[in-house]
This record gives sequence, structure tokens and C-alpha cells, in this order.
Amino acid sequence: MTFRTPLAIFTYNRPAHTRQMLESIAVCRRQDECRIFLFSDGPKTSEQEQVVQATRAVLREGMDRLGAQLIEQPVNLGLARSIVEGVTELCDEFGRVIVLEDDMIVSPRFLDYMITALDRYQDDDRVSQVSGYMHPVDHPAHPDAFFLPLTTTWGWSTWKRAWELFRWDVKEASVDLQDQAFRLAFDLDGAYPYSRMLEDCLAGRNDSWGIRWWWSVFKAGSVVLHPRHSLVWVGGFDGTGTHAGVNTNMMSRSAQDVISFPWKETFAFPPTTAVDWPARERIKKYLRVGAAPDARRGLKARLTNFLKDHLI
Repeated sequence: MTFRTPLAIFTYNRPAHTRQMLESIAVCRRQDECRIFLFSDGPKTSEQEQVVQATRAVLREGMDRLGAQLIEQPVNLGLARSIVEGVTELCDEFGRVIVLEDDMIVSPRFLDYMITALDRYQDDDRVSQVSGYMHPVDHPAHPDAFFLPLTTTWGWSTWKRAWELFRWDVKEASVDLQDQAFRLAFDLDGAYPYSRMLEDCLAGRNDSWGIRWWWSVFKAGSVVLHPRHSLVWVGGFDGTGTHAGVNTNMMSRSAQDVISFPWKETFAFPPTTAVDWPARERIKKYLRVGAAPDARRGLKARLTNFLKDHLI
């Protein structure tokens, strides 16, 4: 049997978003090379039961169309546990995984990019993750991707060898956070307060798997492949997410821009795994300023609230 890369899609209580997500996957190039797993978390409260069931009805339709497997949790695990357990199980079985959430729409080239990169860097221990998301920042037209010392949670993939870096228990980070040099580098030279998110994780004020993953990868000194233009649209800023408030164009290009971007037939990857420092500087500048003029109206506070269970 031909090997198929597992694609994990994590959902909760957004049937309309979930339908859009599945529709975008259905038209992806190389979708037939994936084995799709639909994870449905259980309701937190009785009030959530109806909308969770509505989401599962959409997922059952997707099962038939995509030949997917549906995993329905009888209880609420929460986003962090759902993703960590699901990714661990699939990495253990298949050696790799592509990960999406229900509030995302992907480019028709998303899976092509992911599978190509997963194959290319399969045995390169320096590379820990492939990101499908990119901030609305303009980068040079060549190459089509570059390496940064920064993880993402908005459409990504990894390998078992890299996921073994992940640590749920981050007690050791308390020592790191006392080192100002660590904090500066971890925060992209002060561009974004990841250190505060890590402190909140240690104190039990958030349950973010994403900040744990960023810390784990940072400690290992590995890099992540990022596309020059986002292959993922994030729709969770419309007020429907568990932690998201209503926001405008804060962190994502439009869905149409993501879908219609004219990628070349073959992706041009960088010749080495060296960090692209100019790209890092452009992203730092964006994170500092934000999607002006929203940045001057409390953008960072709203984003930090959204990222309690996420990490860009």
C-alpha cells in the first residue's frame, strides 16, 4: 500500500468554519496522498452539546467526501490536550503529521507544499517543523520559503523525531526566564512577549501547548521552514473562538488572497537550513507595529488573549 501522510484536523464547536475548512481541503492538490483524521472535542457544558453535535454532522459529511476517519471525544479535552495527544499518536504511527484547526482555510497548494517539505527535510535533525502560515508581510519572490528560529500553530507539520522535543512539563523554563539574554532572543529581540506567555504557562494562567512547543524547539536550537506568502487563512478572529475577540485584519491576509496566490508549479526551497535574518527582521517589525492602526488600539492585548491556547 502506498504511504499516505496523516492530516489531523482539530474541531470543536464551529460547524460553519469546519465546513469551509473541509471544502478547502477537498480541492487541495495531493489530497489523495493524505490520510485524514477528524478530531472532534467533547462539549465543555451542556449548553455546548447542540453546537458540538452540529459540528460533528458536518464532519460526518466530510468523512464520506474525503474518506476520512472521525474521532469523537466523549468528554472535553481542551485544545491543548487534544492537539498534543492527537499529534503524538499520529507521529508514533506514521512518523509525521500535518496539523490544522477548524477556523482555517488553506491554499490549494497547502498539502503539496507540506508533503514536499516533509519529504525533503525528513532526515534533517536541524529542522523541527514546517509552517504553512505567514504574517501579512512582503518577502522577496525567491525562494518560496525560508528558515526562522520560530514555531507556528496555524497550519503546520512535523516529524516524530522532532515532536519528541516537545515537553508538557516546562518547569525548567523558570531558570531560563531569569536570563535576560534568553528572554530577549525568545521574544524575537523584544518584538513579541513570548516570555510573558511562558511565565503565564508556568503559573497556570494559560494552558498553551504552543508556547511549550516554541520553548522546546528554541531550547533545541532548531529551525522552522516558513513560506514567503501564507498558505493558510485564519478565521478565528471573528468572535467565534474560545479565546478570540472580534478583530479586523490583524494577523492574516484575506482568504481569497491565500487561495488565489499564484505559486509556481514547483516550490523553490532555500539551498541551506541557515536562518534568513532579513526575513526575521521584517517579521519583527510587523510584530512590533502590528496591523496599524489597530496596534494603537490595544491590538497586542487582544492577540495575547487569543493566544492563550495558541502560538503564532
